[in-house]
Amino acid sequence: MTKHWKHTIAASIAAVALAVTVGCGSSSPTTQENGSGNGLDKELNVFNWSEYLPEEVIKKFEDKYSVKVNYSTFSSNEEMLAKVSAGGGIYDLTVASDYFIQPMAKQGLIEPLDLNNIPNLKNLSEEFVNKDHDPGNKFSVPYMGNTVSLAYNPDNIKTEITSFEDLWKPEFKSQIVMVDDQRFILGMVLKTLGYSGNDTDPAHLEEAQQKMLKLMPNIKAFDSDSPKTMMINGEVNIAFVWGAEIALAQHEKPQIKTVLPKEGLMLTFDNFVIPAGAKHKKTAEAFVNFLLEPEISAEIAKSFPYINPNREARKQIDKATLDNIAIYPPAEEMKRVESLKDIGDAVKLYDRTWSEVKSSQ
Repeated sequence: MTKHWKHTIAASIAAVALAVTVGCGSSSPTTQENGSGNGLDKELNVFNWSEYLPEEVIKKFEDKYSVKVNYSTFSSNEEMLAKVSAGGGIYDLTVASDYFIQPMAKQGLIEPLDLNNIPNLKNLSEEFVNKDHDPGNKFSVPYMGNTVSLAYNPDNIKTEITSFEDLWKPEFKSQIVMVDDQRFILGMVLKTLGYSGNDTDPAHLEEAQQKMLKLMPNIKAFDSDSPKTMMINGEVNIAFVWGAEIALAQHEKPQIKTVLPKEGLMLTFDNFVIPAGAKHKKTAEAFVNFLLEPEISAEIAKSFPYINPNREARKQIDKATLDNIAIYPPAEEMKRVESLKDIGDAVKLYDRTWSEVKSSQ
């Protein structure tokens, strides 16, 4: 998941909106049916988060439909946005977090879906479809969701951790690994100050920046690709990372304890979207439909246990995964969960705040 801050939503979209328009107008998608007679193209260009889709699943699609999948990865929404914004139909399918979808749709960076080609959408639970960020799922299909959760190794950390506020304790110097994600981290700091994780008040962001600077000595690393590794090998003993990474670390070290912080967790969902100018749109929709097949979706969840919105797939997911609060917070906790939202032009303020925090390292 998210790794490097590179470009802002607002800056990237504003800078390249014209280029996208030109790129889309100059490239006309062509359909080259393969020998299977299924009407799909010979290849598909997919752009996804790292460590988010098993190679075995991709191979199954290729074998079933005789389509070559050219698969590449990114480490942040910002990196994805910058490359998609360049236009030219480079990618046929990508994944974007929910709070990115409205800005991308408004700027014409993604195309409407033909849901007739994605009948397996019916397998998704009602709570995950037709959301405010995309009414009617015109542009997006939910893939997987996650909270950034808190965990620690009680074998090495003798002080009980019950809240985000505890991360500032001086005895935790160089003991923490965090996702490299400005929205989740600044959101967490804002929540310790009693504000919303989506707060856009400049004065509150300034408070958050000053408080975050005080936390920096305790942070060993920012890592969103595989932060579990540092927990497993003992480089750190505290993690503010994707819930699935905590769960995977617990496979190696069962003593790692998940914390439901007093301030409440934050949540986001990743979704499939088709970039403007995609050359193999129908094939991309077939790929999404394939990934929504219950047995395939359950297989994905086995390798990468994020929140799975597929109602039918959950019937095939083991109970231990479904009961793990690092992945699926209990119902009473979900009532307190705050979803990340599109914050419009205020993203520039977040970008500047985050840049100044990171430059202090």
